[in-house]
Amino acid sequence: MNQPLSHHLLTMAYQNGWANHRLAKACGQLSQAEFVLLRVSFFPSIKATLNHILTCDWFYVDALERELRGEAPHPDCYVFFQEDEPFDTCAELKREQALVDRRLIAYCEQLQDVDLGRIVTIARDRAQHDSRLRMLSHLFEHQLHHRGQVHAMLSGTSVKPPQLDEFFCAGEAALRAEDFAELGWTEEQIWGT
Repeated sequence: MNQPLSHHLLTMAYQNGWANHRLAKACGQLSQAEFVLLRVSFFPSIKATLNHILTCDWFYVDALERELRGEAPHPDCYVFFQEDEPFDTCAELKREQALVDRRLIAYCEQLQDVDLGRIVTIARDRAQHDSRLRMLSHLFEHQLHHRGQVHAMLSGTSVKPPQLDEFFCAGEAALRAEDFAELGWTEEQIWGT
């Protein structure tokens, strides 16, 4: 079946939400001491890395939503980074990440290929102008990059890192069925028939 690029972006938004859910479930098994323990990575703990993923999602999803609504860019886009680590526990981070993941899915549900070139502006010190396609591609890559770091840090804990790459292959649907049930998603909802 030939799917438009906009549908691929929607599947990426779902994959993003699924991987965040799966990773948060694993991190939720850690003690608070393991969750905050200093480790070797770009950000010095699992807690710090998950907070970074979340605040960057707030930053980019806000810009995408504002452009979609025809609003001006956020006048103080750095407000999302006022606190490096706004949440202390994995439960809080899981809850907040799920909220922004649903916003990203809702955004991608309305996309059409013809509109992927529309420009999204972020009013940084020097304004950033990127197409919807480039901004979404960057956001998904950012998520993958930092989730991989959390995945690696989990290897040094009492919790086995979860498999995060069982999303796109049809033959692996059974491997994600439990997570999809928890999320309230179906294969048909994401992939169609």
